[in-house]
Amino acid sequence: MNKDDFFYLGKILKTYGNKGHLLVFLDVDDPVKYQQMESVYIGIDDNRIPFFIRSVELRPKNQVILLFEDTLTAEDAEIYEGRELYLPVSQLPQLQGNKFYFHEIVGFKVIDKMHGDIGHLKSVMDLPRQSLLQIQFGEKEILVPLTDEILLHVDRIKKELLIDAPEGLIEIYL
Repeated sequence: MNKDDFFYLGKILKTYGNKGHLLVFLDVDDPVKYQQMESVYIGIDDNRIPFFIRSVELRPKNQVILLFEDTLTAEDAEIYEGRELYLPVSQLPQLQGNKFYFHEIVGFKVIDKMHGDIGHLKSVMDLPRQSLLQIQFGEKEILVPLTDEILLHVDRIKKELLIDAPEGLIEIYL
């Protein structure tokens, strides 16, 4: 599998207890959807290595306690501290309507309510305070905030995003 075949799931924070458990932060909207995981991939030396899971225990604040099949002591688990966790993109829960994963809409045509076709989505920039649509329009780049008010419709069949950019925003770039 290629690195692009995976999505970032979270990070191992530290060992938990003395029997090989790990405290993990899951960077997901709903950790309950991942409670039945049978395996996870750990990023090690620029590779994704699979590990089978014995148990997953949900905790507050998107944290879980994981126990791998082959980890029996805190010393065994220590080597995983700080490592990133991944899952194959194929295991992402299916989203519908205007809910989507950022990687899913890259390449979609972006149509503004007022200006029509304004290019193709190059990427979604996930910044701390605001996500931005990075749109390629010929040689120019257009940045549009990603909000529920601006994003009107996601058409997965036509691979199009319908937006209503704030007045004057698109003109800045053209």
